[in-house]
Amino acid sequence: MIYDITQPLFECEVFPGDPKPEKKVMLKIENGDVCNLTAFSMCAHNGTHVDAPYHFYKDGKGIDEVSLDKFIGKAFVAEHNGEVTESDARDILNRGKALGAEKKILIKGKAVVSLEAAKVFAEAGVDLVGNESQTVGPEDAPMQVHLVLLGAEVVLLEGIRLEKVPEGAYMLNCAPLNLSGCDGAPCRAVLVSLE
Repeated sequence: MIYDITQPLFECEVFPGDPKPEKKVMLKIENGDVCNLTAFSMCAHNGTHVDAPYHFYKDGKGIDEVSLDKFIGKAFVAEHNGEVTESDARDILNRGKALGAEKKILIKGKAVVSLEAAKVFAEAGVDLVGNESQTVGPEDAPMQVHLVLLGAEVVLLEGIRLEKVPEGAYMLNCAPLNLSGCDGAPCRAVLVSLE
């Protein structure tokens, strides 16, 4: 089974203060044009997207410099609501490791990754941490969590939708658009059942 865990772009949530995506119809067959043609504008962090180290580090890797291995591979979906503490992070990693999927962690629920949990994930050398919020850390103070994770070259997958996905191991593909020199990019995130 394939789960699309991506928000529809033009109806997506946006981080407070970020511009919303806008769609403009350029050509329309029903108006006598030769084809349908759409233009759009958006922030690189609208809807379901990934953060590169350059998002918080002036000399960090841009999204086009991050290896695709970080975005594609076995992932563990862990259910959790509330703050993810240091002990929660260790428990999530252990449950993922039991399934051979501890390198990419997706947190299902209304969860906020604490600074202590971010340090656990960074020290464990995970490739990716993802969650359903528009930011992995606290919305009112996301910087420290981002600095810890992105500083360890852990990419962040934000704004995913996991309500229909049971906890467990999956194959993840959330390859970003190749936006040269950018701090993040939208992606089409999917999980494929391993059974």
